[in-house]
Amino acid sequence: MPGYRCGMSELGTFLRSRREAVAPADVGLPAGRRRRTPGLRRAELAMLAGVSVEYLARLEQGTDRHPSLQVLHALADALLLAREDRELLLLTAKSAGGLRCPRADPASAVRPTVRRLLDGLEPLPAVLLDRLGDVLAHTRAYERLVGPIGLLDDRPANLVRYLCTDDRARTAFPDRERMAGEQATVLRLAAGSGDEAAVALAAELGAAPGFTRRWEMPASTGVERLVHPDVGLLRLAYETLDVAADGQRVLVYLPADEPTEAALDRLARDLVTAAGG
Repeated sequence: MPGYRCGMSELGTFLRSRREAVAPADVGLPAGRRRRTPGLRRAELAMLAGVSVEYLARLEQGTDRHPSLQVLHALADALLLAREDRELLLLTAKSAGGLRCPRADPASAVRPTVRRLLDGLEPLPAVLLDRLGDVLAHTRAYERLVGPIGLLDDRPANLVRYLCTDDRARTAFPDRERMAGEQATVLRLAAGSGDEAAVALAAELGAAPGFTRRWEMPASTGVERLVHPDVGLLRLAYETLDVAADGQRVLVYLPADEPTEAALDRLARDLVTAAGG
């Protein structure tokens, strides 16, 4: 819903508009007579979602500011919301201050075996990301690759935020728009499934120019172009390795052509020289 602003009154408006857009027949209810408004009655939606009419009225009127994720998902199911509207419902509730969205959780911990895996991948550029796009760990070669373009400047560094909000990403990545769309899609899918931390970050980035509403499903392998300030244009083949079931993934980069292989060798030599100095 382009241009929709988030807030508590907007949450009520959102719920009412979606309730009025659902025909009783769509959810297996008789149409009946004497309907003064289109769509579902408030009592019908409350019944379908398993909440009280009084509670739904408070949500629509903006007097209840703490809807739970369970209630929001029940309302989304009852309203037959599509993926993007379900996401928008969660983001609207988050903007209203109704969801607590901590960032730190066990899924962001880096297991010792994963750190050893990264150590074994040197001198290839490789990075461990969590489901939010936070950079959890990386090889020294990855730091030499993306450090000069500012990707690691934030603490914690976040790939989605960098691609969507940092002007340097436009220069560094000729395919930035596609890459930003892919990473934003991963984040929006997590938000749409009820991941509170993902909801918080998606709400933060929602107004960013690079956080487009277009869905770009990410590929697990492909080629990215990166313009490095020291060695110029690189063509990097990448592979994505999922780590267990905690939403973490390792991106490993390899040269996609001979000029890139020579450039990565030069960066690796520079890294060894810097370490020896």
